[in-house]
Amino acid sequence: MTDWLFPPAPTPSLPLVDRAQRFPVRRILCVGQNYAAHAREMGAARAEPFFFSKPADAVVTDGADPAYPLATDNLHHEVELVCAVGPGGVIVGWAVGCDLTRRDLQAAAKEKGRPWDAAKGFDQSAPCGSVLLGALPDPEARITLKVGDDVRQSGRLSDMLWSPAEILAKANELWAVQEGDLIFTGTPDGVGPLRPGDRVEATIDGLPSLTFTLRAR
Repeated sequence: MTDWLFPPAPTPSLPLVDRAQRFPVRRILCVGQNYAAHAREMGAARAEPFFFSKPADAVVTDGADPAYPLATDNLHHEVELVCAVGPGGVIVGWAVGCDLTRRDLQAAAKEKGRPWDAAKGFDQSAPCGSVLLGALPDPEARITLKVGDDVRQSGRLSDMLWSPAEILAKANELWAVQEGDLIFTGTPDGVGPLRPGDRVEATIDGLPSLTFTLRAR
C-alpha cells in the first residue's frame, strides 16, 4: 500500500449517456484553428494540425458552472466537438465541449512568441457534456453556441479542415494517445467574449447539449 504524503486528487471524469459508468479523463489535447472561417478570423491559413493542451482537471461537468478566471478581462468561448479515446487508442465516444480562452493572455503570448499555457490550460477551462459512446451520430451535424438568446457560433462538423480520424492520426505522431484522452477538435468562427452571469448553451446535433452559467470569481 502506497503511503501518500497527502491524499491524491480524485480522477477527473465525464458522465456517459445511459450508463452508470463514467469516462476517466487522462489528459486533454486540443487542435487549433481547424475550421477555415475561424482560422481566417484569427489571421491564419490552413496548415498542418497543431495542438495545445489542458490539464485533465480543467473539465467542468455534471451541470457545474465554471467561474470567471483570474488574470483576464477578455475571456472567450469556443464550442467544440470532443473525441473520447478508449481502449486501443481509438475514438469510442463524442461530447460537446467549450474551450474557454483568456484571449488577452493568448494575444500577448503570440506577440512575444511564448507558449499559450496560461491562456488555455487554466482551472475550469474545459466545460464538457456527457459522452455518447459509439459512432458520431452525423458527420454533417450542426455545431452551435448561444449566449443567452444570441447565436454566436454556427457551423457544421463537415467544415472542419481535419477530420477526427486525421486529427487522431496526427496526434499519434506526437504522443502515444491512450484511453482516457480527450481531443477537442477546433471551433467554428464567431468566438467572442463572455462576462460573469452569461448563460452558455453549446450544441451539436445528436449529442447531449452543454449548458452553463459563468460565475463571478
